[in-house]
Amino acid sequence: MAEKIKCLIIGSGPAGYTAAIYAARADMKPVMYTGMQMGGQLTTTTEVDNFPGYPKGTDGTAMMEDLKSQAERFGTDVRFGMVTKVEFSEEEGGVHKVIVDDTTEIEAQTVIISTGATAKYLGLESEQRLIGGGVSACATCDGFFYKGQEVVVVGAGDTAAEEATYLANICSKVTMLVRKDYMRASKAMQHRVEKTQNIEVLYNTELDEVLGDQVVEGVRVVNNQTNEKHEIEVTGVFVAIGHKPNTDLFQGVLDMDEVGYLITKGKTTKTNLPGVFAAGDVQDKEYRQAVTAAGTGCMAALDAERYLGALQ
Repeated sequence: MAEKIKCLIIGSGPAGYTAAIYAARADMKPVMYTGMQMGGQLTTTTEVDNFPGYPKGTDGTAMMEDLKSQAERFGTDVRFGMVTKVEFSEEEGGVHKVIVDDTTEIEAQTVIISTGATAKYLGLESEQRLIGGGVSACATCDGFFYKGQEVVVVGAGDTAAEEATYLANICSKVTMLVRKDYMRASKAMQHRVEKTQNIEVLYNTELDEVLGDQVVEGVRVVNNQTNEKHEIEVTGVFVAIGHKPNTDLFQGVLDMDEVGYLITKGKTTKTNLPGVFAAGDVQDKEYRQAVTAAGTGCMAALDAERYLGALQ
């Protein structure tokens, strides 16, 4: 027998937990399936200094525990599990069927998707080992910790150019590693990089190894034309080669852009299907911050509450 609920939240993190807080307070008795990474991307960030309400900063995992406790205090049923299949209704007031871990069937009147996005990394052993120890995929999250220091940005697109120019305001020097002999970034962003005096761009250059045991102490780079290697002393490595939204489950079901981000209508969190809402990084490739994700989580719960109210 399928379990029948008012509100299902798929994915944890700031968006999911905030949606849960609002949905629970609206007496929607939300059930959340956290996914494999309980707490989402923030659990890979050691320090969070830019979320309101934490004057001394906090740890990413601790902050997610705080949000989870708050959601549970109002009655959210938080469950560890992975949604493996969805059958969403196309009718107003229709029932959305979801299978969890290939076995458990849920029937929900509303679904809030907050599955987030995953930062792309190069996959080097040294890079993976030092995530949180100087390797980051978010300059606006972690740049502050490298004030007055030298850092490296890996990437050649708009995101990499934006991260480099952002970091140039904080750091003494930024070195960009660009794999080809040109940048993919828009001309406007390229000009901004060229005009910034403390950014150096190394073309035909790839990251070979991140150096350091506990924290980043430097990088070894290789010129892919000459195979020449050299080391650069830096304390931070920012990988800016893009994010992949966690939307494979919804391919062919929900409207998404060419990269896979879910498309929401106007300023709402409504997807193309009635009663299905999307919040956080799964539908936001512009800002990708914990506080903006939390904001859209609130919006999704309010949208879901209004949707149910209109059906009565």
